[in-house]
Amino acid sequence: MRKTTFSLILFTLASTLAISVASAGSVRYKWRDSEGNLHYSDSLPAEANTLGYDVVNGQGILIKRVTPAMSADERVAAKAEAATARSAEAEAERQSRDDQQLLAANPTEADLLSSQQQQIEMIDQNVKSLQTALQSLERTLTDFLGRAAEQEREGKPVSAKLASQIADARSKIDAQHKQLSRQETEKKKTSEGFSAELERYRALREHYKQH
Repeated sequence: MRKTTFSLILFTLASTLAISVASAGSVRYKWRDSEGNLHYSDSLPAEANTLGYDVVNGQGILIKRVTPAMSADERVAAKAEAATARSAEAEAERQSRDDQQLLAANPTEADLLSSQQQQIEMIDQNVKSLQTALQSLERTLTDFLGRAAEQEREGKPVSAKLASQIADARSKIDAQHKQLSRQETEKKKTSEGFSAELERYRALREHYKQH
């Protein structure tokens, strides 16, 4: 009798375990239709593929979630958002590299200020060289114009060669003025950039000091 009862108990436990395993192993689809009504089904209807659905096991536990299909506009927006995120990530990486380089190249603030001053001095030297060349060109043009005036006083037409020299000198002077203007703009822009760079350097040093 005891043996029969024990066998019955084992059979009942095995059956219960088998049912539980079978129940846990089966899956169903959980989804909402276009009106928001919740559905459970053993097969997946076409509407659920568009609206999205969940895959759940026999105990109702979520196994997988499939998001709704995106519209054309949503795909475009998602693509643009991903591109923006990639751009932001690339910019953050670039900034990190620049920060590390800034700190490595300038162990102290004095080193940074010295480096900045050297760059400004180089621009100043370029400006001085351009100004010297400009003065030389202007003297040459003055000489050419003097010769042309002398020919006109003598009642002679300005020679083609001299006219060409005058035009060439004026063209070079104009180009030199433009180059000087670019150098002055560069100096101003560089100086403004140095102010921002110094602030960034100080912030980085303070950050690493605290950490």
